[in-house]
Amino acid sequence: MFENAYLDRQSIIHGLDPRLKLVITSLFSVIVALSHQWQALAVALATAFSWAMLARLPLIRILGRLLVVNFFLVILWGMLCFSVPGQGLLELGPLMATKEGIAYGGLIWVRSNTIVICLMALVGTTPIFSLGRAMGHLGVPRKLVHLLLFTYRYIHVIETEYHRLMNALKVRGFEPRTNMHTYKTYAYLIGMLLVKSYERSERVRKAMLARGFQGRYPDLWTFTLTGWDLVAGSMMLLQVITIAVLQWTKIAY
Repeated sequence: MFENAYLDRQSIIHGLDPRLKLVITSLFSVIVALSHQWQALAVALATAFSWAMLARLPLIRILGRLLVVNFFLVILWGMLCFSVPGQGLLELGPLMATKEGIAYGGLIWVRSNTIVICLMALVGTTPIFSLGRAMGHLGVPRKLVHLLLFTYRYIHVIETEYHRLMNALKVRGFEPRTNMHTYKTYAYLIGMLLVKSYERSERVRKAMLARGFQGRYPDLWTFTLTGWDLVAGSMMLLQVITIAVLQWTKIAY
C-alpha cells in the first residue's frame, strides 16, 4: 500500500486532501471491523470497490494483493471451521466443521478484504510523505510520524546492505546448509546488519542536528480543504454512516 505503484495515476481519489482520506479510512476500518451483519458488510465491500474504481486502480493489481492476504485468511478460516463450537456440518475423522465456525470465518474474510481494498484506494493513492504530514496535522504524535517516514526512507538502504553482505559471503564460498556453521553465519549476518543500521542511524541523527533539526520538520506549504474535498468527503462519510446504520439498527431487517 505504501508503494508508488498507484501514484502515477490521476483520479478523483488522488486529488483529495490526505487528511480527509485518513479520517475516512479510519472511520470506515473501525466500523467494518466491528460489523457482523452481512447486509452492512456487503454494502461496505461494494463501497470499498467503488472507491478503488474511482481511484482507477488496476483490477489485476488489486486481485494480486488480495491473493496474498487471502492465502493466510483461508488458513485461518479452515482453523475456525473446526474450532468454533456449534451445529456440525462436516465430519473429518475426529474433527467437526460447524456452521458457526464457517460463518465466523466468512465474517473475518469479508472484513479483512474490505479493509484492505479501502486502504489501497485511499491510503495507497497518497504519497508517503504527504501521508506523514497529514498524520501530524491530525494530532498523531510526532515520534510515530518520524518513525514511519524514516522506516520508509531507509528500509531500502538496509536491504541494499543486506545484499552487499550476502554477496560478500558468496564470494568467500559460503553455501547454506543445515548445520551449525550455517546457523552461526546467518546469526553473524543479522548482527552485522543491526550494527551497521545503528551506525547509519547515528550518522543520520548527527547530520540532522547539524542542520538545525529540533524534533519537527518545517512545513513549506499547508493543506487546504477545497470545495470538492468537502463535497466528496461528505458523500464518503454518508456511505460510512449508511454502513453503521445497517449494522446497528433494524432498518434492513
